Amino acid sequence: MVKAKNKRISLIVQEGTLKSIFPNSEVRRNRESSLIWTHTLTPTPLSDNYQVKLHYHFNKGINFYVLEPKLALAPGHTKLPHVYSTTEQKLCLYYPKKQEWDNSMLYTKTIIPWACEWLYHYEIWVATEKWHGGGVAHDGEIAKESVSASS
Repeated sequence: MVKAKNKRISLIVQEGTLKSIFPNSEVRRNRESSLIWTHTLTPTPLSDNYQVKLHYHFNKGINFYVLEPKLALAPGHTKLPHVYSTTEQKLCLYYPKKQEWDNSMLYTKTIIPWACEWLYHYEIWVATEKWHGGGVAHDGEIAKESVSASS
């Protein structure tokens, strides 16, 4: 059986969906080439508020950032867990090689809930120093996990 190619959701549909679910958010779209969404997320009723930015660029995928507050590090750690960049606070929300996300999926059903889940696990990590969010380890994480496991 041949797998059908997923149909890309247009950015105008993504924009409309974002605005309908998050009416107070800001969406900037450049035709079908890029979309930037900024909003404040609160992952749980007890969580902090996080100003975030989703940036989609055609044929380059999605980048997701925490803009504010600057994410604190758990005691004894020098990097955030499961991110592409600690400095930019650029989160890793899915594993591209496993094709867990593609442009046939709504941001509101995938990327944004995944970001809320990441932030939830981040708050637990700050308190416990253990990342429970799963995923594939990034550069530098394996070494720290080995040290923690042997302690």
